[in-house]
Amino acid sequence: MFEVAEIGQSISKQEYKTRIPGLRTDLLRAQQDIGEHNFPVLIIVSGVDGGGKGDIINLLNEWMDPRYIRTHAFAEPTEEESNRPHFWRYWMGLPKKGETGIFVGSWYSDPISRWMSKQSSHAEFDRDLSHINTLERELTDDGMLIIKCWIHMGKKDQEKRFAELRKDPKTRWRVTGRDIKHLKLYDEFVALANRVIRETSTGHAPWLIVEGTDLKYSSLTVGEHILARIKNHISRLSAKKKATPSITPVIKENEKSILQALEMDDRKLDKRTYVDRLEKYQGRLNRLARKARKKGVSTILLFEGWDAGGKGGAIRRIIHALDARQYRVIPVAAPTDEEKAHHYLWRFWRHLPRSGNFTIYDRSWYGRVLVERVEKFARYDEWFRAYAEINDFEAGFSEHGIVIVKYWLHITRDEQEKRFREREKISYKQHKITEEDYRNREKWDDYERAVNDMVARTSTEYAPWHLIEANDKRYARIKVIQTCCKALEKGLRSA
Repeated sequence: MFEVAEIGQSISKQEYKTRIPGLRTDLLRAQQDIGEHNFPVLIIVSGVDGGGKGDIINLLNEWMDPRYIRTHAFAEPTEEESNRPHFWRYWMGLPKKGETGIFVGSWYSDPISRWMSKQSSHAEFDRDLSHINTLERELTDDGMLIIKCWIHMGKKDQEKRFAELRKDPKTRWRVTGRDIKHLKLYDEFVALANRVIRETSTGHAPWLIVEGTDLKYSSLTVGEHILARIKNHISRLSAKKKATPSITPVIKENEKSILQALEMDDRKLDKRTYVDRLEKYQGRLNRLARKARKKGVSTILLFEGWDAGGKGGAIRRIIHALDARQYRVIPVAAPTDEEKAHHYLWRFWRHLPRSGNFTIYDRSWYGRVLVERVEKFARYDEWFRAYAEINDFEAGFSEHGIVIVKYWLHITRDEQEKRFREREKISYKQHKITEEDYRNREKWDDYERAVNDMVARTSTEYAPWHLIEANDKRYARIKVIQTCCKALEKGLRSA
Protein backbone atom coordinates (compact mmCIF):
# COMPACT_ATOMS: atom_id res chain seq x y z
CA MET A 1 0.00 0.00 0.00
CA PHE A 2 1.55 3.28 -1.09
CA GLU A 3 0.41 6.54 -2.60
CA VAL A 4 2.02 7.93 -5.75
CA ALA A 5 1.63 11.63 -6.44
CA GLU A 6 1.19 12.39 -10.11
CA ILE A 7 4.43 12.20 -12.09
CA GLY A 8 5.61 15.16 -14.14
CA GLN A 9 3.67 17.66 -12.08
CA SER A 10 4.64 21.25 -11.39
CA ILE A 11 2.82 24.31 -10.15
CA SER A 12 3.19 28.01 -10.82
CA LYS A 13 4.71 30.45 -8.36
CA GLN A 14 1.33 32.15 -8.06
CA GLU A 15 -0.51 28.95 -7.17
CA TYR A 16 2.22 28.06 -4.69
CA LYS A 17 1.97 31.48 -3.02
CA THR A 18 -1.80 31.17 -2.89
CA ARG A 19 -1.90 27.73 -1.24
CA ILE A 20 1.01 28.00 1.19
CA PRO A 21 -0.54 30.42 3.77
CA GLY A 22 -3.54 28.15 4.34
CA LEU A 23 -1.33 25.06 4.58
CA ARG A 24 0.96 26.71 7.11
CA THR A 25 -2.00 27.73 9.26
CA ASP A 26 -3.46 24.23 9.13
CA LEU A 27 -0.12 22.61 9.97
CA LEU A 28 0.28 24.84 13.04
CA ARG A 29 -3.23 23.88 14.17
CA ALA A 30 -2.39 20.24 13.54
CA GLN A 31 0.63 20.57 15.81
CA GLN A 32 -1.66 21.83 18.57
CA ASP A 33 -3.94 18.84 17.98
CA ILE A 34 -0.94 16.50 18.23
CA GLY A 35 -0.17 17.97 21.63
CA GLU A 36 -3.77 17.79 22.82
CA HIS A 37 -4.17 14.17 21.71
CA ASN A 38 -0.68 13.41 23.05
CA PHE A 39 0.77 11.14 20.35
CA PRO A 40 4.17 11.28 18.63
CA VAL A 41 4.65 11.87 14.90
CA LEU A 42 7.66 10.60 12.97
CA ILE A 43 8.27 11.90 9.45
CA ILE A 44 10.77 9.91 7.37
CA VAL A 45 12.08 11.69 4.28
CA SER A 46 14.07 9.51 1.86
CA GLY A 47 14.68 9.36 -1.86
CA VAL A 48 17.20 9.91 -4.63
CA ASP A 49 20.13 12.27 -4.28
CA GLY A 50 19.39 15.76 -5.52
CA GLY A 51 15.65 15.36 -5.09
CA GLY A 52 15.37 18.25 -2.64
CA LYS A 53 14.98 16.30 0.59
CA GLY A 54 16.91 18.92 2.58
CA ASP A 55 14.92 21.78 1.06
CA ILE A 56 11.63 20.10 1.94
CA ILE A 57 12.74 19.49 5.52
CA ASN A 58 13.86 23.10 5.91
CA LEU A 59 10.46 24.27 4.67
CA LEU A 60 8.63 21.98 7.10
CA ASN A 61 10.60 23.51 9.96
CA GLU A 62 9.74 26.95 8.62
CA TRP A 63 6.03 26.24 8.17
CA MET A 64 5.55 24.53 11.53
CA ASP A 65 6.51 25.51 15.07
CA PRO A 66 10.18 24.41 15.34
CA ARG A 67 9.97 24.21 19.13
CA TYR A 68 8.02 20.98 18.75
CA ILE A 69 10.02 19.52 15.86
CA ARG A 70 13.34 17.74 16.14
CA THR A 71 15.24 16.82 12.97
CA HIS A 72 17.82 14.03 12.97
CA ALA A 73 20.21 13.50 10.06
CA PHE A 74 21.77 10.05 10.42
CA ALA A 75 25.12 9.60 8.69
CA GLU A 76 27.77 6.97 9.35
CA PRO A 77 27.42 5.63 12.92
CA THR A 78 29.64 7.27 15.52
CA GLU A 79 31.85 5.15 17.75
CA GLU A 80 29.25 5.32 20.52
CA GLU A 81 26.49 4.24 18.11
CA SER A 82 28.59 1.40 16.65
CA ASN A 83 29.12 0.06 20.17
CA ARG A 84 25.41 -0.63 20.54
CA PRO A 85 22.71 -2.56 18.62
CA HIS A 86 21.79 -1.17 15.20
CA PHE A 87 18.46 0.43 16.14
CA TRP A 88 19.80 2.09 19.31
CA ARG A 89 20.55 5.45 17.67
CA TYR A 90 17.11 5.60 16.06
CA TRP A 91 15.36 4.85 19.35
CA MET A 92 17.33 7.66 20.97
CA GLY A 93 16.01 10.06 18.32
CA LEU A 94 12.34 9.09 18.47
CA PRO A 95 9.96 11.98 19.29
CA LYS A 96 8.08 11.95 22.55
CA LYS A 97 4.30 12.13 22.77
CA GLY A 98 2.91 15.43 21.59
CA GLU A 99 5.92 16.24 19.40
CA THR A 100 7.20 15.60 15.86
CA GLY A 101 10.48 14.08 14.71
CA ILE A 102 11.95 14.20 11.22
CA PHE A 103 14.45 11.53 10.16
CA VAL A 104 16.84 12.05 7.26
CA GLY A 105 18.87 8.95 6.63
CA SER A 106 16.61 6.66 8.64
CA TRP A 107 16.69 2.93 9.35
CA TYR A 108 16.22 2.43 5.61
CA SER A 109 19.61 3.91 4.72
CA ASP A 110 21.89 1.23 6.17
CA PRO A 111 20.23 -1.79 4.49
CA ILE A 112 20.15 0.02 1.13
CA SER A 113 23.77 1.13 1.49
CA ARG A 114 24.99 -2.36 2.44
CA TRP A 115 23.16 -3.91 -0.51
CA MET A 116 24.46 -1.35 -2.99
CA SER A 117 28.03 -1.91 -1.77
CA LYS A 118 27.63 -5.72 -2.01
CA GLN A 119 28.00 -6.16 1.76
CA SER A 120 24.75 -8.05 2.37
CA SER A 121 23.12 -11.16 0.93
CA HIS A 122 19.52 -11.59 -0.20
CA ALA A 123 18.71 -13.29 3.12
CA GLU A 124 20.32 -10.48 5.15
CA PHE A 125 18.49 -7.81 3.17
CA ASP A 126 15.16 -9.60 3.64
CA ARG A 127 15.90 -9.84 7.35
CA ASP A 128 16.66 -6.10 7.50
CA LEU A 129 13.32 -5.23 5.89
CA SER A 130 11.52 -7.64 8.21
CA HIS A 131 13.11 -5.93 11.24
CA ILE A 132 12.02 -2.53 9.92
CA ASN A 133 8.43 -3.69 9.44
CA THR A 134 8.42 -5.16 12.95
CA LEU A 135 9.80 -1.95 14.46
CA GLU A 136 7.29 0.28 12.65
CA ARG A 137 4.42 -1.99 13.66
CA GLU A 138 5.59 -1.85 17.26
CA LEU A 139 5.76 1.95 17.25
CA THR A 140 2.40 2.45 15.55
CA ASP A 141 0.76 -0.08 17.89
CA ASP A 142 1.89 2.21 20.70
CA GLY A 143 0.17 5.20 19.07
CA MET A 144 2.92 6.77 16.96
CA LEU A 145 2.00 8.20 13.55
CA ILE A 146 4.70 7.33 10.99
CA ILE A 147 4.65 9.36 7.76
CA LYS A 148 7.07 8.13 5.08
CA CYS A 149 7.83 10.25 2.00
CA TRP A 150 10.02 9.10 -0.89
CA ILE A 151 11.24 11.93 -3.12
CA HIS A 152 11.83 10.55 -6.62
CA MET A 153 13.52 12.00 -9.67
CA GLY A 154 14.30 10.61 -13.13
CA LYS A 155 17.92 10.03 -14.10
CA LYS A 156 18.00 12.86 -16.66
CA ASP A 157 16.42 15.26 -14.19
CA GLN A 158 18.94 14.21 -11.56
CA GLU A 159 21.85 14.84 -13.96
CA LYS A 160 20.39 18.23 -14.81
CA ARG A 161 19.95 19.12 -11.11
CA PHE A 162 23.55 18.19 -10.32
CA ALA A 163 24.81 20.21 -13.29
CA GLU A 164 22.89 23.28 -12.13
CA LEU A 165 24.17 22.98 -8.59
CA ARG A 166 27.78 22.50 -9.68
CA LYS A 167 27.60 25.47 -12.03
CA ASP A 168 26.84 27.92 -9.23
CA PRO A 169 29.81 28.46 -6.83
CA LYS A 170 27.32 29.03 -3.99
CA THR A 171 25.74 25.57 -4.37
CA ARG A 172 28.63 23.56 -5.76
CA TRP A 173 29.37 22.11 -2.31
CA ARG A 174 26.00 20.36 -2.30
CA VAL A 175 27.14 17.85 -4.94
CA THR A 176 29.62 15.40 -3.47
CA GLY A 177 31.75 12.66 -4.96
CA ARG A 178 29.36 10.23 -3.33
CA ASP A 179 26.46 11.78 -5.27
CA ILE A 180 28.30 11.35 -8.59
CA LYS A 181 29.14 7.76 -7.71
CA HIS A 182 25.50 7.04 -6.89
CA LEU A 183 24.39 8.59 -10.15
CA LYS A 184 26.28 5.89 -12.03
CA LEU A 185 24.31 3.27 -10.07
CA TYR A 186 20.98 5.00 -10.62
CA ASP A 187 19.15 2.13 -12.36
CA GLU A 188 20.22 -0.42 -9.75
CA PHE A 189 19.32 1.97 -6.93
CA VAL A 190 15.84 2.69 -8.29
CA ALA A 191 15.14 -1.04 -8.74
CA LEU A 192 16.16 -1.62 -5.13
CA ALA A 193 14.11 1.36 -3.93
CA ASN A 194 11.04 -0.05 -5.66
CA ARG A 195 11.51 -3.30 -3.76
CA VAL A 196 12.00 -1.53 -0.43
CA ILE A 197 8.90 0.62 -0.93
CA ARG A 198 6.82 -2.35 -2.04
CA GLU A 199 7.81 -4.51 0.94
CA THR A 200 7.66 -1.83 3.64
CA SER A 201 4.62 0.16 2.57
CA THR A 202 2.04 -1.14 5.03
CA GLY A 203 -1.38 -0.12 6.22
CA HIS A 204 0.06 1.32 9.41
CA ALA A 205 3.08 3.01 7.73
CA PRO A 206 2.50 3.59 3.97
CA TRP A 207 4.88 5.39 1.65
CA LEU A 208 4.08 8.54 -0.34
CA ILE A 209 6.07 8.78 -3.57
CA VAL A 210 6.54 12.34 -4.84
CA GLU A 211 8.46 13.56 -7.86
CA GLY A 212 11.11 16.08 -6.79
CA THR A 213 11.75 17.88 -10.06
CA ASP A 214 9.73 20.93 -9.02
CA LEU A 215 10.43 21.89 -5.40
CA LYS A 216 7.28 23.99 -5.16
CA TYR A 217 5.15 20.98 -6.13
CA SER A 218 7.02 18.39 -4.04
CA SER A 219 7.15 20.48 -0.86
CA LEU A 220 3.49 21.46 -1.13
CA THR A 221 2.47 17.84 -1.79
CA VAL A 222 4.48 16.55 1.19
CA GLY A 223 3.06 19.25 3.47
CA GLU A 224 -0.54 18.51 2.44
CA HIS A 225 0.05 14.77 2.84
CA ILE A 226 1.41 15.27 6.36
CA LEU A 227 -1.61 17.38 7.25
CA ALA A 228 -4.03 14.77 5.88
CA ARG A 229 -2.29 11.93 7.74
CA ILE A 230 -2.41 13.82 11.04
CA LYS A 231 -6.12 14.58 10.65
CA ASN A 232 -6.85 10.97 9.71
CA HIS A 233 -4.86 9.67 12.67
CA ILE A 234 -6.74 11.90 15.11
CA SER A 235 -10.04 10.77 13.62
CA ARG A 236 -9.04 7.12 13.99
CA LEU A 237 -7.86 7.65 17.57
CA SER A 238 -11.21 9.12 18.53
CA ALA A 239 -13.15 6.22 17.01
CA LYS A 240 -10.75 3.38 17.78
CA LYS A 241 -12.01 0.49 19.86
CA LYS A 242 -9.43 -1.94 21.10
CA ALA A 243 -10.12 -5.60 20.40
CA THR A 244 -9.30 -7.98 23.22
CA PRO A 245 -7.08 -10.82 21.99
CA SER A 246 -7.63 -14.30 23.30
CA ILE A 247 -4.78 -15.72 25.34
CA THR A 248 -4.28 -19.46 25.54
CA PRO A 249 -3.34 -20.49 29.08
CA VAL A 250 0.21 -21.79 29.26
CA ILE A 251 -0.53 -23.96 32.27
CA LYS A 252 -3.49 -26.30 32.01
CA GLU A 253 -5.88 -26.85 34.88
CA ASN A 254 -4.61 -29.27 37.56
CA GLU A 255 -1.11 -29.09 36.04
CA LYS A 256 1.88 -27.90 38.09
CA SER A 257 3.06 -24.44 37.13
CA ILE A 258 6.64 -23.77 36.07
CA LEU A 259 7.40 -22.21 39.45
CA GLN A 260 5.64 -24.90 41.44
CA ALA A 261 7.79 -27.54 39.74
CA LEU A 262 10.98 -26.09 41.24
CA GLU A 263 12.61 -28.15 44.00
CA MET A 264 13.03 -25.59 46.75
CA ASP A 265 13.83 -27.57 49.91
CA ASP A 266 17.04 -29.29 48.82
CA ARG A 267 18.74 -26.22 47.36
CA LYS A 268 20.97 -25.19 50.27
CA LEU A 269 24.63 -24.50 50.99
CA ASP A 270 26.46 -24.45 54.32
CA LYS A 271 28.53 -21.36 55.10
CA ARG A 272 31.95 -22.92 54.49
CA THR A 273 30.99 -24.34 51.10
CA TYR A 274 29.40 -21.02 50.21
CA VAL A 275 32.55 -19.01 51.02
CA ASP A 276 34.76 -21.38 49.01
CA ARG A 277 32.48 -21.35 45.97
CA LEU A 278 31.93 -17.62 46.15
CA GLU A 279 35.68 -16.99 45.93
CA LYS A 280 36.02 -19.50 43.08
CA TYR A 281 33.21 -18.16 40.90
CA GLN A 282 33.88 -14.47 41.57
CA GLY A 283 37.46 -15.06 40.42
CA ARG A 284 36.22 -16.88 37.35
CA LEU A 285 33.77 -14.08 36.56
CA ASN A 286 36.49 -11.45 36.92
CA ARG A 287 38.72 -13.24 34.41
CA LEU A 288 35.84 -13.64 31.95
CA ALA A 289 34.82 -9.99 32.33
CA ARG A 290 38.36 -8.89 31.44
CA LYS A 291 38.32 -11.11 28.36
CA ALA A 292 34.90 -9.69 27.41
CA ARG A 293 36.22 -6.14 27.67
CA LYS A 294 39.21 -7.00 25.51
CA LYS A 295 36.99 -8.66 22.87
CA GLY A 296 34.29 -5.98 23.03
CA VAL A 297 31.58 -8.39 24.18
CA SER A 298 28.77 -6.61 26.06
CA THR A 299 26.63 -8.25 28.73
CA ILE A 300 23.14 -7.61 30.05
CA LEU A 301 22.13 -9.14 33.38
CA LEU A 302 18.45 -8.87 34.12
CA PHE A 303 17.02 -9.62 37.58
CA GLU A 304 13.35 -10.25 38.26
CA GLY A 305 11.81 -12.01 41.24
CA TRP A 306 9.52 -11.78 44.22
CA ASP A 307 9.86 -8.90 46.67
CA ALA A 308 12.57 -9.89 49.17
CA GLY A 309 13.72 -12.58 46.73
CA GLY A 310 17.38 -11.60 47.08
CA LYS A 311 17.98 -9.65 43.88
CA GLY A 312 20.02 -6.94 45.60
CA GLY A 313 22.25 -9.42 47.41
CA ALA A 314 22.90 -11.38 44.23
CA ILE A 315 23.75 -8.19 42.31
CA ARG A 316 26.22 -7.11 44.99
CA ARG A 317 28.06 -10.45 44.72
CA ILE A 318 28.20 -10.02 40.94
CA ILE A 319 29.61 -6.49 40.94
CA HIS A 320 32.16 -7.40 43.62
CA ALA A 321 33.89 -9.41 40.88
CA LEU A 322 33.79 -6.60 38.29
CA ASP A 323 35.74 -3.42 37.64
CA ALA A 324 33.52 -0.51 38.69
CA ARG A 325 34.31 1.22 35.38
CA GLN A 326 32.89 -1.73 33.47
CA TYR A 327 29.31 -1.89 34.75
CA ARG A 328 26.18 0.09 35.53
CA VAL A 329 23.36 -1.04 37.79
CA ILE A 330 19.98 0.31 36.67
CA PRO A 331 17.30 0.17 39.39
CA VAL A 332 13.96 0.20 37.60
CA ALA A 333 11.08 1.91 39.37
CA ALA A 334 7.89 3.55 38.11
CA PRO A 335 8.58 5.47 34.87
CA THR A 336 9.28 9.20 35.05
CA ASP A 337 7.21 11.74 33.10
CA GLU A 338 9.89 11.80 30.40
CA GLU A 339 9.83 8.01 30.13
CA LYS A 340 6.03 7.91 30.00
CA ALA A 341 6.19 10.23 26.99
CA HIS A 342 7.93 7.50 24.98
CA HIS A 343 7.38 3.85 24.09
CA TYR A 344 7.82 1.70 27.21
CA LEU A 345 11.02 0.13 25.83
CA TRP A 346 12.66 3.51 25.23
CA ARG A 347 13.96 3.87 28.78
CA PHE A 348 15.68 0.48 28.52
CA TRP A 349 17.25 1.22 25.14
CA ARG A 350 18.86 4.26 26.78
CA HIS A 351 20.98 2.15 29.11
CA LEU A 352 22.24 -0.58 26.78
CA PRO A 353 25.94 -1.20 27.46
CA ARG A 354 28.82 -0.10 25.27
CA SER A 355 31.11 -2.79 23.85
CA GLY A 356 32.82 -4.77 26.60
CA ASN A 357 30.63 -3.40 29.41
CA PHE A 358 27.88 -4.75 31.66
CA THR A 359 24.42 -3.32 32.28
CA ILE A 360 22.64 -4.87 35.24
CA TYR A 361 18.89 -4.26 35.43
CA ASP A 362 17.31 -4.56 38.87
CA ARG A 363 13.85 -5.22 37.43
CA SER A 364 13.32 -4.61 33.78
CA TRP A 365 11.07 -4.35 30.71
CA TYR A 366 9.27 -7.43 32.01
CA GLY A 367 7.33 -5.11 34.28
CA ARG A 368 5.06 -4.72 31.24
CA VAL A 369 3.86 -8.34 31.55
CA LEU A 370 4.11 -8.53 35.34
CA VAL A 371 3.20 -5.53 37.50
CA GLU A 372 1.56 -3.59 34.65
CA ARG A 373 -0.51 -6.63 33.75
CA VAL A 374 -1.55 -7.56 37.29
CA GLU A 375 -2.14 -4.01 38.51
CA LYS A 376 -3.88 -3.07 35.23
CA PHE A 377 -1.48 -0.21 34.50
CA ALA A 378 -1.41 -1.50 30.90
CA ARG A 379 -4.42 -2.49 28.81
CA TYR A 380 -4.91 -6.11 27.88
CA ASP A 381 -3.82 -5.56 24.28
CA GLU A 382 -0.74 -3.62 25.41
CA TRP A 383 0.76 -6.24 27.71
CA PHE A 384 -0.36 -9.12 25.49
CA ARG A 385 1.57 -7.90 22.44
CA ALA A 386 4.58 -7.14 24.68
CA TYR A 387 5.63 -10.80 24.59
CA ALA A 388 6.44 -10.54 20.87
CA GLU A 389 7.89 -7.04 21.25
CA ILE A 390 10.24 -8.19 24.02
CA ASN A 391 11.36 -11.26 22.08
CA ASP A 392 12.20 -9.05 19.10
CA PHE A 393 13.96 -6.55 21.39
CA GLU A 394 16.17 -9.29 22.83
CA ALA A 395 16.77 -10.89 19.42
CA GLY A 396 18.45 -7.62 18.44
CA PHE A 397 20.87 -8.07 21.36
CA SER A 398 21.77 -11.54 20.14
CA GLU A 399 22.40 -10.36 16.57
CA HIS A 400 24.69 -7.64 17.91
CA GLY A 401 26.63 -10.20 19.96
CA ILE A 402 25.42 -9.07 23.40
CA VAL A 403 25.25 -11.74 26.08
CA ILE A 404 21.91 -11.57 27.91
CA VAL A 405 21.26 -13.48 31.14
CA LYS A 406 17.75 -13.35 32.61
CA TYR A 407 17.12 -14.42 36.21
CA TRP A 408 13.92 -15.07 38.10
CA LEU A 409 14.71 -15.40 41.83
CA HIS A 410 12.00 -17.59 43.29
CA ILE A 411 11.07 -17.91 46.94
CA THR A 412 8.04 -19.48 48.58
CA ARG A 413 5.24 -17.43 50.08
CA ASP A 414 6.22 -18.46 53.62
CA GLU A 415 9.85 -17.50 53.03
CA GLN A 416 8.80 -14.09 51.77
CA GLU A 417 6.74 -13.39 54.89
CA LYS A 418 9.66 -14.49 57.07
CA ARG A 419 12.00 -12.05 55.28
CA PHE A 420 9.50 -9.23 55.57
CA ARG A 421 9.35 -9.72 59.34
CA GLU A 422 13.14 -9.82 59.58
CA ARG A 423 13.45 -6.56 57.62
CA GLU A 424 11.15 -4.80 60.07
CA LYS A 425 13.55 -5.64 62.90
CA ILE A 426 16.75 -4.39 61.22
CA SER A 427 17.09 -0.60 61.12
CA TYR A 428 19.11 -0.41 57.87
CA LYS A 429 16.65 -2.72 56.10
CA GLN A 430 13.39 -1.13 57.23
CA HIS A 431 13.33 1.13 54.15
CA LYS A 432 12.99 -1.98 52.01
CA ILE A 433 9.59 -2.93 53.39
CA THR A 434 6.41 -0.97 52.67
CA GLU A 435 2.67 -1.43 52.97
CA GLU A 436 2.62 -2.06 49.22
CA ASP A 437 4.84 -5.13 49.68
CA TYR A 438 2.25 -6.67 51.99
CA ARG A 439 -0.58 -5.65 49.68
CA ASN A 440 1.14 -7.38 46.76
CA ARG A 441 1.07 -10.65 48.71
CA GLU A 442 -2.71 -10.65 48.31
CA LYS A 443 -2.16 -10.96 44.55
CA TRP A 444 0.43 -13.73 44.78
CA ASP A 445 -1.59 -16.13 42.61
CA ASP A 446 -2.12 -13.44 39.94
CA TYR A 447 1.59 -12.67 39.86
CA GLU A 448 2.47 -16.36 39.72
CA ARG A 449 0.24 -16.84 36.66
CA ALA A 450 1.88 -13.81 35.05
CA VAL A 451 5.37 -15.17 35.78
CA ASN A 452 4.52 -18.56 34.31
CA ASP A 453 3.19 -16.92 31.13
CA MET A 454 6.26 -14.70 30.95
CA VAL A 455 8.73 -17.57 31.25
CA ALA A 456 6.86 -19.79 28.80
CA ARG A 457 6.44 -17.06 26.17
CA THR A 458 9.80 -15.26 26.40
CA SER A 459 12.34 -17.97 27.19
CA THR A 460 14.16 -18.24 23.87
CA GLU A 461 17.33 -19.98 22.76
CA TYR A 462 19.12 -16.62 22.54
CA ALA A 463 17.71 -15.29 25.84
CA PRO A 464 16.52 -18.14 28.10
CA TRP A 465 15.17 -17.64 31.59
CA HIS A 466 17.20 -18.99 34.51
CA LEU A 467 14.98 -19.87 37.45
CA ILE A 468 16.88 -19.54 40.70
CA GLU A 469 15.67 -21.43 43.79
CA ALA A 470 16.30 -18.62 46.27
CA ASN A 471 14.87 -19.76 49.61
CA ASP A 472 18.52 -20.22 50.60
CA LYS A 473 20.40 -17.00 49.81
CA ARG A 474 23.80 -18.68 49.67
CA TYR A 475 22.67 -21.24 47.13
CA ALA A 476 20.95 -18.59 45.04
CA ARG A 477 23.97 -16.26 44.92
CA ILE A 478 26.32 -19.03 43.80
CA LYS A 479 23.91 -20.23 41.12
CA VAL A 480 23.52 -16.67 39.83
CA ILE A 481 27.28 -16.14 39.45
CA GLN A 482 27.82 -19.64 38.05
CA THR A 483 25.09 -19.10 35.46
CA CYS A 484 26.61 -15.76 34.50
CA CYS A 485 30.01 -17.39 33.99
CA LYS A 486 28.59 -20.11 31.74
CA ALA A 487 26.73 -17.56 29.60
CA LEU A 488 29.83 -15.38 29.25
CA GLU A 489 31.97 -18.36 28.26
CA LYS A 490 29.47 -19.27 25.57
CA GLY A 491 29.30 -15.68 24.34
CA LEU A 492 33.09 -15.37 24.20
CA ARG A 493 33.35 -18.56 22.16
CA SER A 494 30.92 -17.11 19.63
CA ALA A 495 32.62 -13.69 19.43
